[in-house]
Amino acid sequence: MNNMVPQTDFSYCGGAITEVLKFGSSQLHSGHKVLFLIIPGNPGVVGFYRTFMQTLYTMFGCCHPVWAVSHAGHCVPPDSMDMVEDNFSAIKHDVFGLNGQIEHKLAFLRRHVPRETSLVLVGHSIGCYIILDIMKRNPKLKIIKAIMLFPTIERMAETPQGKVMTPVLCHMRYLAYLPLFLLSLLPEGLQEGLIKLVFSSIRSLDPTVVQPTVGLLSGDSAVNAMYMGGQEMRTVMGRDNSTIEKNVEKLLFYYGASDHWCPVQYYHDIKQDFPHGTFRLCQDGYRHAFVLDAGEEVARMSFREKLWPGPSTCLTVTFTLEPWMYLEHMAQSCSDSGSTTELLCSEEAGLQLSMSNAG
Repeated sequence: MNNMVPQTDFSYCGGAITEVLKFGSSQLHSGHKVLFLIIPGNPGVVGFYRTFMQTLYTMFGCCHPVWAVSHAGHCVPPDSMDMVEDNFSAIKHDVFGLNGQIEHKLAFLRRHVPRETSLVLVGHSIGCYIILDIMKRNPKLKIIKAIMLFPTIERMAETPQGKVMTPVLCHMRYLAYLPLFLLSLLPEGLQEGLIKLVFSSIRSLDPTVVQPTVGLLSGDSAVNAMYMGGQEMRTVMGRDNSTIEKNVEKLLFYYGASDHWCPVQYYHDIKQDFPHGTFRLCQDGYRHAFVLDAGEEVARMSFREKLWPGPSTCLTVTFTLEPWMYLEHMAQSCSDSGSTTELLCSEEAGLQLSMSNAG
């Protein structure tokens, strides 16, 4: 199989339909030391992250699997499957609610990821909140790094976008069900045309997001996404400082400079509360929904930030993660001594290390 062509798997997890998009190995075994796992925002449609994932996979030399797991019910089931495995169980456990989605991710990790596999978690938006809860509920997971992109981890209803969407998602979402149903009846080609028209103001729209959007609007996925969103507005209040404190060395937060879901003030607040944490403020104008037009750029940025411990250290790595801790230690040592370290790696050539004085 061509590793640059992703594989899509559908299964029931936590009793609900789940889609997993995979670059690299489709099954993990003891030989896989590291898994990159994307926890999406809302809607939790994995197809939105295809370009982001492919870029990340390529930058590590196609040596480590990169997976994205959808939120429960945020996908279109194959013809042979239903949205839920057991209606009674799905209702009882509120599988489409925010807490149900967190338990859904924990169930996925138990079922599909060997205990000895180390995890690099990449969260986007509400996916960051889910990651923090995963860390709290199962502290024994081998999480070596968690990248938090445009994190909605506190006071969502108080944000500019939250003030607009809270009444819509909590009280008026039922009004959207009929238009969604009527939209789902349109021919797929017409649906694609309407979606492109809606996205026409985005000059560099990633064409790979159009088809996943069609899937989102053609079934119950959008209904499940709105239901989850309503719970987010009510639930995501105070920041989980205790979990952040316990895992601060593993966490890297990346905030948007003009993010209406996460104001810049939230960046300043968390940075003040955790002076030894790693927090970045976007200087490149990426939108909260970066997957629409900047999946590749954000992947490169997150790669660079994760392996760049100091301002005078340049790390360009395109093969494996196994030397990660060694490289960080070496790079920091060079940074402290006033040198610039450049690491050029490839699957064929192995590791080459060149050092030069910074003057």
